Amino acid sequence: MTDKHGVTRHVFTADAPNRLWLTDITEHWTGEGKLYLCAVKDVYSNRIVGYSIDSRMKSHLPVAALANAAARRGDVAGCVVHSDRGSQFRARKYVHALNRHDMVGSMGRVGSCGDNAAMESFFSLLQKNVLNRRSWATRQELRIAIVTWIERTYHRRRRQEGLLKV
Repeated sequence: MTDKHGVTRHVFTADAPNRLWLTDITEHWTGEGKLYLCAVKDVYSNRIVGYSIDSRMKSHLPVAALANAAARRGDVAGCVVHSDRGSQFRARKYVHALNRHDMVGSMGRVGSCGDNAAMESFFSLLQKNVLNRRSWATRQELRIAIVTWIERTYHRRRRQEGLLKV
């Protein structure tokens, strides 16, 4: 699954929950300015196991998403968390959060867009089903729409074999 440097090398499969998670950040404009979403996806089940939404894209965004995922999933020690090389994922606070949960960080290579394709697929669905449906006047309005879509539609209604897993 990972090489000696903790990089997944395009292997996006897992044989059990909490073995490999993917994470990334997306942004969308509202009438009040940008809103950022950091989501964490378990490769085994294709579930979004944690997320954080904020008006600023700082290191606390992925730290909060990781804490949310760890709180929901329980024993996450040894789980590999794969991201791109964004500064938020290289920040000291994020690395400390990984260490606090005994998780292993993994990052894609520079310029290797396929490294996090499974996470980008989730964001593409979010874009199509929520973000591009209309313009959003406030961040709060969009925040509610994102959370509702993740919890009610993506997890419950989407026909996906992997979602039947934990």
